[in-house]
Amino acid sequence: MIVSGSASQSLSAALARELEEPLAPVEYDRFPDGELFATVPEIEGRTRAIVVASTVSSDAHLELLLLQDAVREADVDEVVTILPYMGYGRQDEAFESGEPVSARAVARAISTGTDRVLTVNPHERAICEFFEPTATAVDAAGRLADPLPTDLVDPVFLSPDAGAISLAETVRDAYGGGETDYFEKTRHSGTEVEISPSDVDVTDRDVVVADDIIATGTTMSEAVAVLRERGVGRVFVTCVHPLLAQNAYAKLSRAGVEAIYGTDTIEREASAVSVAPELATRL
Repeated sequence: MIVSGSASQSLSAALARELEEPLAPVEYDRFPDGELFATVPEIEGRTRAIVVASTVSSDAHLELLLLQDAVREADVDEVVTILPYMGYGRQDEAFESGEPVSARAVARAISTGTDRVLTVNPHERAICEFFEPTATAVDAAGRLADPLPTDLVDPVFLSPDAGAISLAETVRDAYGGGETDYFEKTRHSGTEVEISPSDVDVTDRDVVVADDIIATGTTMSEAVAVLRERGVGRVFVTCVHPLLAQNAYAKLSRAGVEAIYGTDTIEREASAVSVAPELATRL
């Protein structure tokens, strides 16, 4: 049975169809003091529960723990937890004394209530080792080619930095052709990032910028501005996790982006394709 967190209802429904498994009627509420409450009233007698919950907020993290505990309380034989998007997953080491390793802290909490964890395109694959047992990373980047126009002109698939070039290559391969390259990105602080142009010629060529996550859109907007200065054709932005916080969508649109495509790991207006087929192959 598929058990959906409140932030992952569309993906849960898609996964239920892929697996031909029932979708549990989950109830979410709050107590008068503001504390969360979640229940799965029809879970008894099931041999497996697949809890699908993107932890896009602190409340979503807690809701996931409650759902895991609810299905355990119902004596389900196996609990599988799917983290389509793992919040707090980008800090995988402590940079100064006294700092937490946020990814490790949340991984430990989630591990206590499950037998197995799958997560989609984690920002750092190393965070999978923080889970017990080690989580499985599912690569859904190839799905980002599906919503792209079929008439891209001599396309270039760019990643915002060298670390994400494999993601751009995956999208290019799924699309069926094109060149790949990346921007040089130097991070000076948590909010200050310098973008240096790559050497690829983008004049009059369509460009697809691919990344694992877009948060505020600031870095991506700067990258698009560089492309505009170099006479680019159309620019499309793709990402696995369309967090698109605050005014990110408008910021990218103002920068001249033709369209923004993401998956349903985070359910947003830009969620143009589902990762359910990739998840289903691992279940």
